[in-house]
Amino acid sequence: MRRRYSRDLVGIDTVIWGVPYDCSTSNRPGTRFGPQAIRRASAIFDGDPQFPSGLDPFAESSVVDWGDCAFDYRRLQDVPGLIERGAGHILGHGCHLVTLGGDHSITLPLLRAHAAMHGPLALVQFDAHQDTWSDDAGQGHGSFVTTAEAEGLIDTSRSIQLGVRTVAPDDFGIEIIDAYEARELGVKAIIQRIEERVGTAPAYLSFDIDALDPAFAPGTGTPVAGGFSSAEALMILWGLRGLDWHGMDVVEVSPPYDHADITAIAAASIVQHYLQILAEKDD
Repeated sequence: MRRRYSRDLVGIDTVIWGVPYDCSTSNRPGTRFGPQAIRRASAIFDGDPQFPSGLDPFAESSVVDWGDCAFDYRRLQDVPGLIERGAGHILGHGCHLVTLGGDHSITLPLLRAHAAMHGPLALVQFDAHQDTWSDDAGQGHGSFVTTAEAEGLIDTSRSIQLGVRTVAPDDFGIEIIDAYEARELGVKAIIQRIEERVGTAPAYLSFDIDALDPAFAPGTGTPVAGGFSSAEALMILWGLRGLDWHGMDVVEVSPPYDHADITAIAAASIVQHYLQILAEKDD
């Protein structure tokens, strides 16, 4: 988000961190440009009381932009470790981490860092895809859940996926509200289902922007018709402010395929709502 850049984490509540990585993309590339696009789009939220809380999250909490994860594209094998160590460093200072991607493969090392601090997490995943494919061909953006489940990073009995509209080989016991069921349920019933599923468990939000319909998020690598509107997704997220959130990421924003920054604005709005949730807890 459009916050002051700082590497000093003393006294900081929340850290915004970019991971401009898209080498696990299977369709359209470009998510390496996502963090900067989200930051640019976030400028409209800076410095005023914000909807729907009426709070300025940057006044209620100390929030800094920690820049981007630095890595060498010639040494891709090092990237997961760099992400995990960077996230661990931030969390080790007692900060709440909000990560801007990047493709969805970055969530695995983020979960490793968070689980090392908090134990297995309830994963709340907005996504058109389950991301439970085999990782035999290497860690991809469509297999992070498979590895996270195998490593015990997530509590599948408390985890839930929302807006799914593709088929995958396994759900690992994760509850799924697919796009058609979501349409039938409506926002309030979806919120209730998520709250019942997650309960009081430590929760992690992973928001793949392709959970939104391409009409609201055209700039993504693997768009699928029939998703949430931006309003529906934001209302659901705002309704979950009672959960015990421990971190979040928003991923798969691909600016080369965006139009009028629609996708970047949607992603920035998701982060803005999440920051308001944190601000309400601090208020």
